[in-house]
Amino acid sequence: MVSPARILIAEDDDLTLELLGTVLRGENYEVVTATDGREALDRLHEGAFDLVLSDIQMTRASGLEVLATTTREFPDTPVVLITAYAEPGAAMDAIGSGAADYLAKPVDIVALRATVARALERRRLAKENQSLRSAIAGRKILVGTCAPMLELYKEIAHIAPTDATVLIKGESGSGKELVARTIAERSRRASQPFVAFNCAALAEGLLESELFGHERGAFTGASGPHKGLFETAEGGTIFLDEIGDVPAKMQSELLRVLQESEVRRVGGSAPIKVNVRVISATNRDLAAEVAAGRMRQDLAYRLDVVSLRVPPLRDRGDDIISLTLHLASRHAALLGRPEPHISEEAMYLIRSYPWPGNVRELENALARAVAMSQRGVILPGDLPVLAASAETGKPVSLDSDWPTLEELQRRYIERVLEHTGQNKTSAASILGIDRRTIQRLESREAKKDDDPR
Repeated sequence: MVSPARILIAEDDDLTLELLGTVLRGENYEVVTATDGREALDRLHEGAFDLVLSDIQMTRASGLEVLATTTREFPDTPVVLITAYAEPGAAMDAIGSGAADYLAKPVDIVALRATVARALERRRLAKENQSLRSAIAGRKILVGTCAPMLELYKEIAHIAPTDATVLIKGESGSGKELVARTIAERSRRASQPFVAFNCAALAEGLLESELFGHERGAFTGASGPHKGLFETAEGGTIFLDEIGDVPAKMQSELLRVLQESEVRRVGGSAPIKVNVRVISATNRDLAAEVAAGRMRQDLAYRLDVVSLRVPPLRDRGDDIISLTLHLASRHAALLGRPEPHISEEAMYLIRSYPWPGNVRELENALARAVAMSQRGVILPGDLPVLAASAETGKPVSLDSDWPTLEELQRRYIERVLEHTGQNKTSAASILGIDRRTIQRLESREAKKDDDPR
C-alpha cells in the first residue's frame, strides 16, 4: 500500500492554518503544521516531507527563508508559497525564487486541492525521470509508460538479444533511431560499433561510397582506399534510416549485403565479408512502395524480418508530461542552466497540442523555450507556435523568421562542440549521433560558405 504524501504547512494565522490542514487531511494527506517560520525550519529537519506549503509573510522567519532552506537542503521537496497579492509579479517572484507554485490569499479551496495535487504529481514524475536518467546517465533514453510504449519495450526485450534484422516503422520524429540504439545497447553486440545513417541524406553516387566504401582511383578525388559504413560497423549494428528512399540501383547492393553478408567497394572487384546486424526504419508503407514499383519486393522481405511500430506522440497520453520534463531538463543541462519550472499554462499548451512532428518537434520547441525563458520559468510566451495553434485551432508552421530544424540542429552541435573543446567523438556521444554526421554537417556548411550566391 502506498503511504500518503506528507505535507508541512507553515502559516502564522491560526484560522488559515486550521483551514489548510482540514482541507488537506480531507484529501488523505499526512499533515504537519508550523505556526511560524522558525518552527517550520525546525520541522523540516525532523522528518522527510513530500511538499511544503508556506505563507510568505510570517514571524521569526519568512516563507522565502523556508523556501531557501528547503531548496538548499531538500532539493527534491517542492514548495508552494502563499502570497497576499494576487498579481502576476508576485507569482513570478515566488516561482523565480524556486517555488514550485503559488497560491493567493484568500486561499480558494478548489485551487488549493489542484495546486497541491499538481505539485505532488510533478515531484513524482521528476523523481521517475531522474531515476531513468541515472540508469543511463548522459545518453538519450526512451521515456514513457503508456500502453503502446510498454508493448514496444516488451518487443525490444524479446528481439534485442537476437541477430534478427529489424524494421522500425513510425512517423517522422517519433523516435525510431532511439529505438534502434536501445536494441543495439541490449544486444550481444552492445560493445561493438553502432553506426547510424540517413539514406535520404546523400545523392546516389555518394550514398554507395558512404555505405560500401571505395578503392583508390574509383572516382576523382579518391586518393586512397576508404572503408564504408558497413565495414566501420563490423561486429556491431548499422542503422539505416529512411530506407524507403534508397534508389533502385542501391537496393540490389543492399540485398547482397543482407543475403551474402558481404560488400563490394566502389571501384573494387573483391567482395569483403562483413558481420553486421542491420536495423532499418521508415515512415513509408513498404508494401505500397513495392506495389508502386519503387521498392524491390525481395529487399522489403529481407528488411522486414521483425517489425516494430513506434507510436506517434499524440497517441501517448500523459507520456508527454514525462517527456517534457526529461527534454527540458536535458536541454537546460546542455546550456548550463538549472532545470526549468514549466508553468501550468505552458504545460496545458504542451499537453493539448497535436504534435504533428512528434518527439522531435517537442524537443525543438522545448530547446527554444529553455533558451528563451526568463528566471528559469517556461511560460506560454516561450512557446509561440503552440500559443498560435491554440488560437487558430490547428498546428502552425514556423514562418521564415524562425530558425529551421536544420538550423537548430547546427546551433546545438556547435554549442556541444564548444563544450567538448571541438572533440567530435565526445560531442557525438553527448548528442547521441554518429561522428560522421557531425563531419557531414560541417562539410555542408563549408560548401554553403563557398557558394558565391
